[in-house]
Amino acid sequence: MPIYPQGAVDVVDASNAQGAARTLATAEELAVDLEADSMHAFRARLCFLQVATSTDIFLFDTLAPGVDASLLAPLMADPGRTKFFHAAQGDLQFLAEAGIRVRGLFDTHRAATLLGWPKVGLADIARERLGVELPKEHQQSDFSLRPLPPEMREYIANDVRYLCELGRQVREACRAADILEEVLLDCERMCEEAVARPDVGADFKPKLPRSGLSPLQLTLAHAVAQALHTKRLEWAEKANVPMGRMLSNMAIGDIAVKLPANPKELARAAGVRGGFVREHGEETLTIVRDLLELSRKGELKPGRETKDSARDANRRKREDALKAFRSEKATARKVTPSVVLPNPLLEALATHPPRSVEELSQLPWFGEKRLGLYGAELIALLAQEPKAS
Repeated sequence: MPIYPQGAVDVVDASNAQGAARTLATAEELAVDLEADSMHAFRARLCFLQVATSTDIFLFDTLAPGVDASLLAPLMADPGRTKFFHAAQGDLQFLAEAGIRVRGLFDTHRAATLLGWPKVGLADIARERLGVELPKEHQQSDFSLRPLPPEMREYIANDVRYLCELGRQVREACRAADILEEVLLDCERMCEEAVARPDVGADFKPKLPRSGLSPLQLTLAHAVAQALHTKRLEWAEKANVPMGRMLSNMAIGDIAVKLPANPKELARAAGVRGGFVREHGEETLTIVRDLLELSRKGELKPGRETKDSARDANRRKREDALKAFRSEKATARKVTPSVVLPNPLLEALATHPPRSVEELSQLPWFGEKRLGLYGAELIALLAQEPKAS
């Protein structure tokens, strides 16, 4: 029966951090997680970095003076040491921002997803595989609190306490299902693509109806959505709260389409709270009125989002053909479609179809196994003239 590390060491100063790093440097497998104050601040900070082995747990308080997460950069960059994460994508961005690049990743969430398991949350897998209950009541807690309450300390320690053993079991399940190479390639891709977080709100794209709006209405809706997004960043930064807590994307989309004319109509928009109406309602309504007036005068120009941005018709047909291909192959192998072609690979093939197996072999994270199983067929498929619809 597996033995898990007991207790946890608080790393709260430079001396502690150096000692913990020396201990961790001897481990071949590490469990890694981190906590931020994402639900409580405009620009989230890294608050804790938790790292465990089969015998030790270290809780790096990255808000404490002298505790620099980058001290672990050489260890994290060593591809010869396995780092078990669960749902690593966001964590990898925080670490990249701290100057840490991860190599040797095994993401148990991604692996469980490719295995086709019905439940892929950490608590679900721990219960199913280890018979361990992991309470999740602190998922949205404020981890910038100091001193950290004991129950929150136990919570963050438990997120890595069982992860080495869980990772080994999930990895063995991938090997038994003959998908380990595909999982590891996806983990390599995640590490390579991880970059520091973009500026808050930099990737905002309003979700608006694809039908039911005329071009003029769509232009106005986009203009209102973008203007409200700009203002919510200003309001949220001043209040030091996440932008989504100030005004959600759903609320922005509903306001942009319904164009409320008074506080009562604004309060009926989806996701708009009464406190927001009281504090920012008049400014919001002014934005709507001003843009509506510009639209009536014909002074609103379509933005890039509302111009004809239809993708290359042939590209769409290639994408459909590739989806049918991976579905067929997945059924034959009894694996999930993403094992055959994950979405990033499918996107790359549809956008820039290779002309030969050799050219296909140069596609990052495609891998020797996929090349042998599907290479020739994919080249033949992509060489076909897409049929007119």
